[in-house]
Amino acid sequence: MYNAEAFHVNTPLLESLDMSKRIGAPVYLKMDNAQPSGSFKIRGIGHLCQKVAGPGSKGVICSSGGNAGMATAYVARKLNIPATIIVPSSTPELVIHKLKSQGATVRVVGKVWDDANAEALLLAQTQGLSFVPPFDHPLLWQGHASIIREIKACLQTKPGAVVVAVGGGGLLCGVIEGLEEVGWGDVPVVSMETKGADCLNASMNAGKLVTLPDITSEAKTLGAKTVCSQAFEYSKKGNIISEVVTDSEALQAVELFLDEERVLVELACGAALAAVYSGVVQRLQEEGRLPRPLGPLVVVVCGGSSISLPQLQCLKNKLQR
Repeated sequence: MYNAEAFHVNTPLLESLDMSKRIGAPVYLKMDNAQPSGSFKIRGIGHLCQKVAGPGSKGVICSSGGNAGMATAYVARKLNIPATIIVPSSTPELVIHKLKSQGATVRVVGKVWDDANAEALLLAQTQGLSFVPPFDHPLLWQGHASIIREIKACLQTKPGAVVVAVGGGGLLCGVIEGLEEVGWGDVPVVSMETKGADCLNASMNAGKLVTLPDITSEAKTLGAKTVCSQAFEYSKKGNIISEVVTDSEALQAVELFLDEERVLVELACGAALAAVYSGVVQRLQEEGRLPRPLGPLVVVVCGGSSISLPQLQCLKNKLQR
């Protein structure tokens, strides 16, 4: 049986001089785009699969717009068990091809992730497969918390803030739990979403869990209509700052990041990078919601499988109409 360390790798924490100049404080990039499956998802999903999919498993099933599916397919291949990934029709062909190349069976069901998830739950029951939720499970959050332990081991001082992209809220839960674990529980967490996939922001504004009527953002891997209830509970603690950027701002961040850091990430990750590139951090300082001067800002570069140069051009064409 694999241990959890065999699935995810300890990713680099790199200082970005260009981004540091933009905000007048050190910016460190936690490069989880360098994970074997292309995103941070491998942390939690590797941890969960070890617990739920033993040697006698008939296989695993996961509903995913891309990254959770990629992590599940990768882990299943390493464990030598079958993987079925249910994706919504919004999933790029590029992602479906990558999933199949990992040996997974791929089925396209419904328009958004919520549709695919309903089908995955049904098949898990009827076919006896181990269900791998993409973001809403304590074992996932435990696995994702490893990202903060790695940052603590590298960073000399406590961060001024941590920036994360939020879709269903799994990474956010892991970051909050990791911060508590290492004694950094008071560090502000800037949660970044795109307009049209902003289920956490909508819930925080309403003071209760809100389900979006549809996902209208092009950042499809952020596309859960409802954030997980644990993420919403954590948001009540007060150190989560919720911000929303446009798809165009996220795209601009992806392009600037490619130019400055020579790394291509997907639009969902661009939402986190936009905290620096679109002036969100600076505005939060002006509003007194982040301190000035600011200690080291850590941006989680969550990565992503649904990006390539043709896909980037396709996004530009869509968003510049």
